Amino acid sequence: MTTITDTPVFSVEGLWKVFGPKAERVPADPELASLPAAELRSRTGCTAAVRDVSFDVRKGEVFVVMGLSGSGKSTLVRCLTRLIEPTAGTIAVDGEDVRAMDRTRLRELRRHRAAMVFQHFGLLPHRTVLDNVAYGLEIQGVGKSERRTRAREVVTKVGLEGMEQRRPGQLSGGQRQRVGLARALAVDPEVLLFDEPFSALDPLIRRDMQEEVIRLHREEGRTMVFITHDLNEALKLGDRIALMRDGRVVQLGTPEEIVGSPADDYVREFVRDVPREQVMTVRTAMRTASMEEAGNGPAVSPNATVSQAIEAVARSGAPARVVDRGRCVGVVDSDALLGVVAGTTPVDADNDTDATAGDQAAAAVGGDSAAGSQAAVAAGSRAAGAAPVPGKAAPRTRGQAPQSPGTDSGAL
Repeated sequence: MTTITDTPVFSVEGLWKVFGPKAERVPADPELASLPAAELRSRTGCTAAVRDVSFDVRKGEVFVVMGLSGSGKSTLVRCLTRLIEPTAGTIAVDGEDVRAMDRTRLRELRRHRAAMVFQHFGLLPHRTVLDNVAYGLEIQGVGKSERRTRAREVVTKVGLEGMEQRRPGQLSGGQRQRVGLARALAVDPEVLLFDEPFSALDPLIRRDMQEEVIRLHREEGRTMVFITHDLNEALKLGDRIALMRDGRVVQLGTPEEIVGSPADDYVREFVRDVPREQVMTVRTAMRTASMEEAGNGPAVSPNATVSQAIEAVARSGAPARVVDRGRCVGVVDSDALLGVVAGTTPVDADNDTDATAGDQAAAAVGGDSAAGSQAAVAAGSRAAGAAPVPGKAAPRTRGQAPQSPGTDSGAL
């Protein structure tokens, strides 16, 4: 099981990337920095691809940067290892200033600590699968025998066993992308950077590769930064998502926070067609249980999606208990679950507080079970349908991408 810690691997603060003449004047001048893209180009001849972006990537998480074409997401990920030189701002990896690195330290960062998987594979056509996978180790100076042994292990891990001697031209698109993924894994990096790696693949192959990333993350717990323009892919893979528009991050949060509490009309339009029940967890619809409810009914995890809870409630005909480590922390009923589906459930950051108040009320009248039930329900009524506290939502179970009826997971 993957453990996400609060320790940042990458820490980005006030990052700018401006293309054009005298680019450094743009972030330094508040007037220029505030100009819309078209006016900035007209006045200065510059284009701000990344505008004042700040975020941390926590150890062990899948951090997704999502946006449409031209939003600045690919420029952003390339700035992290200075494949593109930032114009202003700070970038730190494990506390070390990336912008202050000399060529030797920067080379070490790219060879050992962060590896990138590109959209167009970047394979060497004259080399076999095995030698392509071992290429990064060869650059590091690892001996031929050792690097081939390591390459064979990784080839097996990504499902290409038996294809070691094939060349890229003999592989399908999905197989070539697996080679690219294996090449990145072979050097055992601390962070994997994915720049829209699956966007050129057919929908079924793309889904298989997404499942491969989920499996590898579950087994290894490696930190990942994943760039995509596909909302379904972002919701499926991401522990947290930074949604970009015109070089800025317009919202950063968990998939549940972004779908349940869009920051503005742009984000709201983005998530409009997302089946909420496949993203929102039962915490969104949970209320405090009465004494009778706490001992009866089907049990679901706090991380269960609303769609899973709907199935449990429909099968039993009774509210479902939300059970965390053997303790009933609340219940969800059909009305609250349907409210989430319809989008009528209010978002209230007081959910945790109210649940606690319900527990305290029940405990305060402990000897009288009927009074305890009534007090718990009264205290918990405010929490029915409330959303998790921002930034404190429990990790989702990844692997169930929301799919709108009649659509696949292609680009929006």
